[in-house]
Amino acid sequence: MKHKAKYIILSVLSSLLVIVAVILLIIYFKRENRIYIQGVVECRTYRASSKIAGRIDSLYVVEGQSVQQGEMLYMLSTPELEAKLMQVEALESAAEALNKEVEMGARKQQIDAARNMWQKAVAGCDLARESYYRIKTLYEKGVVPRQQYDEAKANYDAMQATVNAARAEYNMVRIGATNEQKEIVAAKVREAQGAVREVNTYIGDARVVAPVTGLISNINSEAGELVGVGFPVVTILDLSNVWVTFNIREDMLAGISVGSRFRGYVPARNAHAEFEVYYIAAEADFATWSATRAKGGFDVRTFEVRARALSDALGLLPGMSVLVDADAW
Repeated sequence: MKHKAKYIILSVLSSLLVIVAVILLIIYFKRENRIYIQGVVECRTYRASSKIAGRIDSLYVVEGQSVQQGEMLYMLSTPELEAKLMQVEALESAAEALNKEVEMGARKQQIDAARNMWQKAVAGCDLARESYYRIKTLYEKGVVPRQQYDEAKANYDAMQATVNAARAEYNMVRIGATNEQKEIVAAKVREAQGAVREVNTYIGDARVVAPVTGLISNINSEAGELVGVGFPVVTILDLSNVWVTFNIREDMLAGISVGSRFRGYVPARNAHAEFEVYYIAAEADFATWSATRAKGGFDVRTFEVRARALSDALGLLPGMSVLVDADAW
Protein backbone atom coordinates (compact mmCIF):
# COMPACT_ATOMS: atom_id res chain seq x y z
CA MET A 1 0.00 0.00 0.00
CA LYS A 2 2.82 2.34 0.84
CA HIS A 3 4.58 1.56 -2.44
CA LYS A 4 1.43 2.32 -4.36
CA ALA A 5 0.99 5.74 -2.67
CA LYS A 6 4.61 6.55 -3.31
CA TYR A 7 4.17 5.64 -6.96
CA ILE A 8 1.14 7.90 -7.25
CA ILE A 9 2.99 10.82 -5.68
CA LEU A 10 5.90 10.38 -8.06
CA SER A 11 3.56 10.23 -11.02
CA VAL A 12 1.82 13.44 -9.97
CA LEU A 13 5.14 15.21 -9.45
CA SER A 14 6.38 14.03 -12.83
CA SER A 15 3.21 15.30 -14.48
CA LEU A 16 3.58 18.65 -12.76
CA LEU A 17 7.18 18.92 -13.88
CA VAL A 18 6.19 18.18 -17.45
CA ILE A 19 3.42 20.76 -17.31
CA VAL A 20 5.78 23.38 -15.86
CA ALA A 21 8.37 22.60 -18.52
CA VAL A 22 5.79 22.93 -21.27
CA ILE A 23 4.60 26.28 -19.86
CA LEU A 24 8.16 27.54 -19.61
CA LEU A 25 8.86 26.48 -23.18
CA ILE A 26 5.71 28.23 -24.38
CA ILE A 27 6.67 31.40 -22.54
CA TYR A 28 10.21 31.19 -23.90
CA PHE A 29 9.21 30.75 -27.53
CA LYS A 30 6.53 33.40 -27.20
CA ARG A 31 9.05 35.83 -25.81
CA GLU A 32 11.54 34.98 -28.55
CA ASN A 33 8.90 35.72 -31.20
CA ARG A 34 7.85 38.99 -29.60
CA ILE A 35 8.55 42.05 -31.77
CA TYR A 36 10.27 45.09 -30.31
CA ILE A 37 10.42 48.45 -31.99
CA GLN A 38 13.55 50.48 -31.39
CA GLY A 39 13.53 54.26 -31.43
CA VAL A 40 16.29 56.83 -31.13
CA VAL A 41 16.19 59.96 -28.98
CA GLU A 42 16.71 63.17 -30.93
CA CYS A 43 16.57 66.87 -30.15
CA ARG A 44 16.56 70.25 -31.84
CA THR A 45 20.09 71.18 -32.97
CA TYR A 46 21.43 74.68 -33.59
CA ARG A 47 24.65 75.52 -35.42
CA ALA A 48 26.13 78.87 -34.47
CA SER A 49 27.83 80.69 -37.35
CA SER A 50 28.56 84.21 -38.57
CA LYS A 51 27.49 86.18 -41.63
CA ILE A 52 31.09 87.27 -42.17
CA ALA A 53 34.36 85.47 -42.75
CA GLY A 54 37.25 85.98 -40.38
CA ARG A 55 39.81 84.51 -38.06
CA ILE A 56 38.59 83.23 -34.68
CA ASP A 57 40.05 85.57 -32.09
CA SER A 58 38.65 83.92 -28.95
CA LEU A 59 36.60 80.85 -27.99
CA TYR A 60 34.61 81.17 -24.78
CA VAL A 61 33.03 77.69 -24.54
CA VAL A 62 34.10 74.04 -24.46
CA GLU A 63 32.37 70.84 -25.49
CA GLY A 64 29.89 69.57 -22.92
CA GLN A 65 29.35 73.04 -21.45
CA SER A 66 25.84 74.32 -20.75
CA VAL A 67 25.13 77.77 -22.16
CA GLN A 68 22.33 80.27 -21.78
CA GLN A 69 20.66 82.06 -24.67
CA GLY A 70 22.68 85.18 -25.53
CA GLU A 71 25.88 83.91 -23.91
CA MET A 72 29.07 84.64 -25.87
CA LEU A 73 30.38 81.67 -27.86
CA TYR A 74 33.28 83.05 -29.88
CA MET A 75 34.58 86.25 -31.47
CA LEU A 76 36.11 86.91 -34.88
CA SER A 77 38.97 89.30 -35.61
CA THR A 78 37.82 91.92 -38.17
CA PRO A 79 40.57 94.50 -38.90
CA GLU A 80 39.29 95.01 -42.45
CA LEU A 81 35.82 95.92 -41.23
CA GLU A 82 37.23 98.33 -38.66
CA ALA A 83 39.17 100.11 -41.43
CA LYS A 84 36.03 100.19 -43.57
CA LEU A 85 34.12 101.69 -40.64
CA MET A 86 36.61 104.57 -40.45
CA GLN A 87 36.06 105.27 -44.16
CA VAL A 88 32.27 105.32 -44.02
CA GLU A 89 32.30 107.39 -40.83
CA ALA A 90 34.45 109.96 -42.63
CA LEU A 91 31.98 110.03 -45.51
CA GLU A 92 29.14 110.47 -43.05
CA SER A 93 30.87 113.42 -41.39
CA ALA A 94 31.53 115.08 -44.76
CA ALA A 95 27.93 114.62 -45.85
CA GLU A 96 26.57 116.00 -42.59
CA ALA A 97 28.87 119.03 -42.83
CA LEU A 98 27.72 119.72 -46.39
CA ASN A 99 24.11 119.32 -45.34
CA LYS A 100 24.62 121.76 -42.47
CA GLU A 101 26.18 124.27 -44.80
CA VAL A 102 23.28 123.96 -47.22
CA GLU A 103 20.73 124.36 -44.45
CA MET A 104 22.46 127.41 -42.99
CA GLY A 105 22.84 129.10 -46.37
CA ALA A 106 25.62 131.45 -47.49
CA ARG A 107 27.73 133.35 -44.98
CA LYS A 108 27.24 137.06 -44.44
CA GLN A 109 30.50 137.85 -46.22
CA GLN A 110 29.31 135.98 -49.32
CA ILE A 111 26.00 137.83 -49.31
CA ASP A 112 27.75 141.21 -48.91
CA ALA A 113 30.15 140.39 -51.76
CA ALA A 114 27.28 139.43 -54.07
CA ARG A 115 25.37 142.63 -53.19
CA ASN A 116 28.47 144.76 -53.88
CA MET A 117 28.92 143.11 -57.24
CA TRP A 118 25.30 143.84 -58.07
CA GLN A 119 25.64 147.49 -57.03
CA LYS A 120 28.84 147.79 -59.06
CA ALA A 121 27.01 146.41 -62.08
CA VAL A 122 24.15 148.90 -61.53
CA ALA A 123 26.60 151.81 -61.40
CA GLY A 124 28.28 150.65 -64.58
CA CYS A 125 24.91 150.26 -66.26
CA ASP A 126 23.92 153.82 -65.29
CA LEU A 127 27.12 155.15 -66.82
CA ALA A 128 26.61 153.10 -69.97
CA ARG A 129 23.02 154.35 -70.28
CA GLU A 130 24.06 158.03 -70.02
CA SER A 131 26.81 157.49 -72.56
CA TYR A 132 24.41 155.74 -74.89
CA TYR A 133 21.78 158.53 -74.82
CA ARG A 134 24.45 161.21 -75.25
CA ILE A 135 25.97 159.52 -78.27
CA LYS A 136 22.50 158.80 -79.64
CA THR A 137 21.70 162.53 -79.57
CA LEU A 138 24.97 163.33 -81.33
CA TYR A 139 24.37 160.56 -83.87
CA GLU A 140 20.92 161.90 -84.71
CA LYS A 141 22.51 165.31 -85.33
CA GLY A 142 25.14 163.74 -87.59
CA VAL A 143 28.06 164.57 -85.31
CA VAL A 144 29.27 160.98 -84.61
CA PRO A 145 29.45 158.04 -86.99
CA ARG A 146 27.14 155.02 -86.97
CA GLN A 147 29.87 152.73 -85.58
CA GLN A 148 30.32 154.78 -82.43
CA TYR A 149 26.56 154.76 -81.89
CA ASP A 150 26.43 150.96 -82.29
CA GLU A 151 29.30 150.51 -79.86
CA ALA A 152 27.56 152.65 -77.22
CA LYS A 153 24.30 150.71 -77.61
CA ALA A 154 26.06 147.34 -77.39
CA ASN A 155 27.89 148.45 -74.25
CA TYR A 156 24.63 149.58 -72.67
CA ASP A 157 22.90 146.25 -73.50
CA ALA A 158 25.84 144.31 -72.09
CA MET A 159 25.79 146.30 -68.84
CA GLN A 160 22.05 145.63 -68.47
CA ALA A 161 22.72 141.90 -68.83
CA THR A 162 25.50 142.19 -66.24
CA VAL A 163 23.11 143.87 -63.82
CA ASN A 164 20.53 141.09 -64.29
CA ALA A 165 23.16 138.41 -63.74
CA ALA A 166 24.56 140.12 -60.64
CA ARG A 167 21.08 140.59 -59.19
CA ALA A 168 20.25 136.92 -59.81
CA GLU A 169 23.52 135.87 -58.17
CA TYR A 170 22.79 138.05 -55.16
CA ASN A 171 19.24 136.65 -54.80
CA MET A 172 20.54 133.09 -55.10
CA VAL A 173 23.18 133.61 -52.43
CA ARG A 174 20.70 135.39 -50.17
CA ILE A 175 17.97 132.77 -50.52
CA GLY A 176 20.29 129.77 -50.37
CA ALA A 177 19.99 126.30 -51.92
CA THR A 178 16.78 125.15 -53.56
CA ASN A 179 14.60 122.42 -52.08
CA GLU A 180 15.86 120.01 -54.71
CA GLN A 181 19.50 120.72 -53.81
CA LYS A 182 18.74 120.31 -50.12
CA GLU A 183 17.04 116.97 -50.79
CA ILE A 184 20.05 115.75 -52.77
CA VAL A 185 22.43 116.60 -49.95
CA ALA A 186 20.07 115.08 -47.34
CA ALA A 187 19.93 111.87 -49.41
CA LYS A 188 23.74 111.69 -49.38
CA VAL A 189 23.64 111.99 -45.59
CA ARG A 190 21.14 109.11 -45.34
CA GLU A 191 23.27 107.02 -47.69
CA ALA A 192 26.37 107.58 -45.55
CA GLN A 193 24.44 106.79 -42.36
CA GLY A 194 23.16 103.56 -43.90
CA ALA A 195 26.70 102.54 -44.84
CA VAL A 196 27.85 103.14 -41.25
CA ARG A 197 25.00 101.05 -39.85
CA GLU A 198 25.73 98.26 -42.32
CA VAL A 199 29.41 98.04 -41.33
CA ASN A 200 28.51 98.22 -37.63
CA THR A 201 26.08 95.35 -38.15
CA TYR A 202 28.81 93.21 -39.70
CA ILE A 203 31.20 94.09 -36.88
CA GLY A 204 28.51 93.17 -34.36
CA ASP A 205 28.04 89.82 -36.10
CA ALA A 206 31.67 89.06 -35.34
CA ARG A 207 30.51 88.49 -31.75
CA VAL A 208 28.59 85.20 -32.00
CA VAL A 209 26.23 84.36 -29.12
CA ALA A 210 24.18 81.28 -28.27
CA PRO A 211 20.83 81.38 -30.11
CA VAL A 212 19.22 79.14 -27.50
CA THR A 213 19.82 77.67 -24.05
CA GLY A 214 21.38 74.24 -24.41
CA LEU A 215 24.44 72.00 -24.33
CA ILE A 216 27.57 72.42 -26.46
CA SER A 217 27.94 69.15 -28.36
CA ASN A 218 30.64 69.99 -30.87
CA ILE A 219 33.19 72.71 -31.67
CA ASN A 220 34.46 72.51 -35.25
CA SER A 221 37.23 75.14 -35.15
CA GLU A 222 39.82 76.46 -32.76
CA ALA A 223 41.11 79.95 -31.95
CA GLY A 224 43.35 81.28 -34.72
CA GLU A 225 41.62 79.36 -37.51
CA LEU A 226 40.06 81.14 -40.48
CA VAL A 227 36.36 80.35 -41.00
CA GLY A 228 34.10 81.20 -43.91
CA VAL A 229 30.69 82.78 -44.09
CA GLY A 230 28.04 80.61 -42.44
CA PHE A 231 30.53 77.98 -41.27
CA PRO A 232 29.03 76.15 -38.22
CA VAL A 233 31.68 76.67 -35.57
CA VAL A 234 29.65 75.60 -32.52
CA THR A 235 26.82 73.05 -32.34
CA ILE A 236 24.24 73.43 -29.55
CA LEU A 237 21.70 70.82 -28.46
CA ASP A 238 18.37 72.15 -27.21
CA LEU A 239 17.60 69.58 -24.51
CA SER A 240 14.27 71.26 -23.78
CA ASN A 241 12.99 69.98 -27.13
CA VAL A 242 13.60 66.21 -27.10
CA TRP A 243 11.66 63.48 -28.89
CA VAL A 244 11.98 59.83 -29.92
CA THR A 245 11.92 58.83 -33.58
CA PHE A 246 10.62 55.39 -34.63
CA ASN A 247 10.66 53.95 -38.14
CA ILE A 248 7.64 51.63 -38.09
CA ARG A 249 6.81 49.12 -40.81
CA GLU A 250 3.54 49.71 -42.54
CA ASP A 251 2.21 46.30 -41.51
CA MET A 252 2.64 47.35 -37.86
CA LEU A 253 1.15 50.82 -38.17
CA ALA A 254 -2.44 49.83 -37.48
CA GLY A 255 -3.72 51.26 -34.22
CA ILE A 256 -1.07 53.99 -34.03
CA SER A 257 -2.36 57.55 -34.27
CA VAL A 258 -1.49 61.00 -33.02
CA GLY A 259 -2.22 61.04 -29.32
CA SER A 260 -1.55 57.33 -28.80
CA ARG A 261 0.29 56.55 -25.58
CA PHE A 262 2.64 53.67 -24.90
CA ARG A 263 5.27 52.48 -22.44
CA GLY A 264 8.89 52.24 -23.53
CA TYR A 265 12.09 50.94 -21.98
CA VAL A 266 15.22 53.12 -21.93
CA PRO A 267 18.32 50.87 -21.59
CA ALA A 268 20.62 53.80 -20.83
CA ARG A 269 18.55 54.63 -17.76
CA ASN A 270 17.40 51.05 -17.02
CA ALA A 271 13.90 52.42 -16.59
CA HIS A 272 10.53 52.67 -18.30
CA ALA A 273 8.73 55.84 -19.32
CA GLU A 274 5.40 56.85 -20.78
CA PHE A 275 5.38 58.38 -24.28
CA GLU A 276 2.78 60.05 -26.47
CA VAL A 277 2.76 60.15 -30.28
CA TYR A 278 2.61 63.70 -31.67
CA TYR A 279 3.70 63.20 -35.30
CA ILE A 280 3.22 60.60 -38.02
CA ALA A 281 4.83 61.18 -41.40
CA ALA A 282 2.33 61.92 -44.14
CA GLU A 283 4.43 60.02 -46.68
CA ALA A 284 6.05 56.60 -46.40
CA ASP A 285 9.68 55.84 -47.13
CA PHE A 286 11.70 52.70 -47.83
CA ALA A 287 13.47 51.27 -44.82
CA THR A 288 17.24 51.79 -44.94
CA TRP A 289 17.92 49.95 -41.65
CA SER A 290 16.07 47.35 -39.62
CA ALA A 291 14.01 49.01 -36.88
CA THR A 292 12.90 45.74 -35.27
CA ARG A 293 14.24 42.40 -34.07
CA ALA A 294 11.66 40.40 -35.99
CA LYS A 295 13.00 37.19 -37.55
CA GLY A 296 12.64 36.77 -41.27
CA GLY A 297 12.08 40.48 -41.79
CA PHE A 298 12.43 42.17 -45.16
CA ASP A 299 12.56 45.76 -46.36
CA VAL A 300 9.13 47.25 -46.60
CA ARG A 301 7.80 50.76 -46.56
CA THR A 302 8.09 52.48 -43.23
CA PHE A 303 6.56 55.54 -41.64
CA GLU A 304 8.41 57.91 -39.34
CA VAL A 305 6.66 58.30 -36.00
CA ARG A 306 7.72 60.76 -33.31
CA ALA A 307 6.76 60.70 -29.66
CA ARG A 308 7.58 62.75 -26.58
CA ALA A 309 8.04 61.53 -23.02
CA LEU A 310 5.25 62.63 -20.72
CA SER A 311 7.86 63.34 -18.04
CA ASP A 312 11.44 64.55 -18.29
CA ALA A 313 12.48 62.80 -15.10
CA LEU A 314 14.73 60.34 -16.98
CA GLY A 315 16.78 63.11 -18.59
CA LEU A 316 16.78 61.62 -22.09
CA LEU A 317 19.81 62.52 -24.21
CA PRO A 318 20.23 62.39 -28.00
CA GLY A 319 21.33 58.99 -29.23
CA MET A 320 19.71 56.96 -26.45
CA SER A 321 17.55 54.00 -27.49
CA VAL A 322 13.95 53.39 -26.53
CA LEU A 323 12.51 49.87 -26.90
CA VAL A 324 8.78 49.33 -27.25
CA ASP A 325 6.88 46.04 -27.34
CA ALA A 326 4.90 46.09 -30.59
CA ASP A 327 1.90 44.67 -28.77
CA ALA A 328 1.93 47.70 -26.46
CA TRP A 329 0.91 50.19 -29.16
